[in-house]
Amino acid sequence: MGFLRHCLFVLSWLAATASAQQPPPQEAAQRFPEAAMNFLGAELPQMEAAIAARDRDYFEEAMGRMLDFSERWGFKSQDNPALGRYSACTAAVSDFLPVGMCRIMTTSNACDPGLAASFDANLRKCRELAARR
Repeated sequence: MGFLRHCLFVLSWLAATASAQQPPPQEAAQRFPEAAMNFLGAELPQMEAAIAARDRDYFEEAMGRMLDFSERWGFKSQDNPALGRYSACTAAVSDFLPVGMCRIMTTSNACDPGLAASFDANLRKCRELAARR
C-alpha cells in the first residue's frame, strides 16, 4: 500500500508542478499524439509483463520515464497550452501507471474503479489522434 501511495503522490506532484524545461514549439505540438503513442507503445507491453510477474520495480523505473516524457513535452504545465486539444493523450500517459498498479494491488482502497475504463477510452482517442497525422 505504501508503494501505491508513493506513486500517487508523485503523480499528484507532477500534476501540480510546472515543468522547468521549455515545451516544444507550438507547431511541434501536433506531433504529441504520435509521441504519446510511441511512449505508451513501448511502456504498455513492459507493464503487462511486470503485472504478470508481479514486478513492482518496473513501476518505479517507469515513473521516471513518464516524468521525463511529460517534462520534455511540458504537458503538465500551463506553459504549453497547445497540448490542450490532446487531453486524451496527456490523460493516457498520466494514468497508465496508476491503472497498472491497481491491477497488481487489487485490494487497495486507493484505486478508482472507473480509472481503467477512462484510461482505455483516452488511449483509443489518442490512438485516433495519432493516426490522423
